[in-house]
Amino acid sequence: MVNRGEFEDPRLVEVYDAETVWGWDDDLFMALLAERDAPRVLDFGCGTGRLAIAMAAAGHEVTAIEPARAALDAARRKPGAEAVHWIAGAVEAVPSRAFEAVLMTNHVAQSFVSDEQWLSTLRVLRRALVAGGRLIFDSRDPEGRPWVAWNPADSRRPVVLPDGDVVDTWMTVDSVKGSTVDVTRHYVFTHSDERRSSTTLRFRSESELRITVEAAGFDVDRLYGGWAREPVGTGDDGELIAVAMARPQGR
Repeated sequence: MVNRGEFEDPRLVEVYDAETVWGWDDDLFMALLAERDAPRVLDFGCGTGRLAIAMAAAGHEVTAIEPARAALDAARRKPGAEAVHWIAGAVEAVPSRAFEAVLMTNHVAQSFVSDEQWLSTLRVLRRALVAGGRLIFDSRDPEGRPWVAWNPADSRRPVVLPDGDVVDTWMTVDSVKGSTVDVTRHYVFTHSDERRSSTTLRFRSESELRITVEAAGFDVDRLYGGWAREPVGTGDDGELIAVAMARPQGR
């Protein structure tokens, strides 16, 4: 997995956790997971563990993999974390034929910039699943050009940390090359401590996601365009939320 930006810095992980609370996306992922029996679940790119801990609390045997140590350390400190099997690593840490469901949330799919990297990751996740297992993931729809709003005027907001510190945050886009966007998030803490987190994101269209997911050994079951299960291209969320089924090997 590539650079995880804000998840690499313990102070920025604090900002992320203070800002990113349980939301409609988490509700939908839990609902999709509950549609079929999935005793064993992999949360790939689990970040600070909010969803992994919730899945474990719902009775699933959860393995959570994250390459960024600061994020994983924060996850392990949370209430309920003892019920999750945490692994520091990326695709090389994924076991084979060990899960009935794999979730890749929080737009982790956008972190795989090259087609080779994306397809190889999908193939590893296919091998992690038993036949008929499900891959559930999200990515932003490039048709909505979400990066247009990633400017200081539209993205600036304060984040209050548990210690009372107020962090002024905003985003800037450094370059746009087709469907690849270089973006920086800026943080100014109360005592003038300034930090930045830069990353490169790849936005794949609905058709690109379908083609690559199917090439990796899945059948696409559904694609939603929003957290209320809207059709792609409708509503205001601008998402591509995929549910794909692992084909039996050899098909």
